[in-house]
Amino acid sequence: MSEERDQSLPRVLIIDDSRMVRASIIRHVRGRFEVREEADGEAGWQTLLVDPTIQAVITDIGMPRLDGYGLLERMRSSRLSRINTLPVVVISGDDEPDVRIRAKSAGATDFISKSVSNVELLARLEALTQLARTQRDLEESRAALATASPVDPDSGLATASYLHHHASQELASAQRHKGELSVQVIEIDQFESLVARYGAHVAQLVNRKLSKIMATKLRKEDTVAELAPARFAVVSPATSMNGAAGFALRLQNAIDHIVMTYREERIRIRLTVGIATSSAGQVETVSHLIGVAVQRLAQGRAAGGNRIMGEKGEITADMLTPRARPPISIDKLLQQLAGNPADAGLVAQIPDAIRTLLPLLELIESRSHSGVPLAKLASFADAELASAAP
Repeated sequence: MSEERDQSLPRVLIIDDSRMVRASIIRHVRGRFEVREEADGEAGWQTLLVDPTIQAVITDIGMPRLDGYGLLERMRSSRLSRINTLPVVVISGDDEPDVRIRAKSAGATDFISKSVSNVELLARLEALTQLARTQRDLEESRAALATASPVDPDSGLATASYLHHHASQELASAQRHKGELSVQVIEIDQFESLVARYGAHVAQLVNRKLSKIMATKLRKEDTVAELAPARFAVVSPATSMNGAAGFALRLQNAIDHIVMTYREERIRIRLTVGIATSSAGQVETVSHLIGVAVQRLAQGRAAGGNRIMGEKGEITADMLTPRARPPISIDKLLQQLAGNPADAGLVAQIPDAIRTLLPLLELIESRSHSGVPLAKLASFADAELASAAP
């Protein structure tokens, strides 16, 4: 095999004595992962020793020379941390419970059937390789973190290492005080197509535009870092799934109004967001939360993109509590009103319009003292939104 590789893609080692199985997996993951392949556990082990760029392993169980159980034993007992912490997915045609239990006991990170769907395989691999990257970043940066700048000089956002360090502190605090922490992983849809069509420099401008917009939408206590080109993580303390989804929807709305032009061609940006919170089940690390968010992001992308995905699937504006709903475009509402005042859709948007205008009305009232019924308007909007909720 050629040793030339695309360093922007995570590298996965596939170990299986069946050439057809290896070819099938490679076909599924091509474009998302860069692949090395070996035909047995012994050859796979030798590859792990000499190739430090591998971020995850997919292995069969029954193989010549060294089977999957033996490979797991060597990896988990290795003195090299890059090997003994590496995510390992056992993929087997034998889905009996005792096989699954033995693989997990031997140190497998995940166990899937060879009949698994393309979408599920990609989602699990993306979550695991993201976990491997974040763990490696933490190990490399831990010693230098105290003296290193927390800001990336190119993006102006937090560095990935600082995000993990700070988020780990926030998570520990949330767990001690029974609070909540949310993580969003945000990705520009079809970024590879932007690069292919317009060139890397235009795609980079799109990336920077999103960075700047996010910086203006965040609270002081939130932290955002760029995990990879076109992919960002936002860590928000004291924020529920509802609050995180509200931010994601506001970000989508802001991006939706941005139109970039390149050589007289209009470029529109769409985002897909995966959200995970510390309140959903047992969460031990920030890396685990990011991995869950990446998996949900992959599900949203597989469903067509331009989606916000939470624990129960896609999240839309009508699912949120009133205060978490994003503001609507008053300009667009006025255009609808001028075009067709009898439009029933306008009436349905009145509660959201009130919520959007309340900060302005509060400022007007503070200066004019004209008796604007702010509390009554807010109460009416909340009641209307509550009655319309599914």
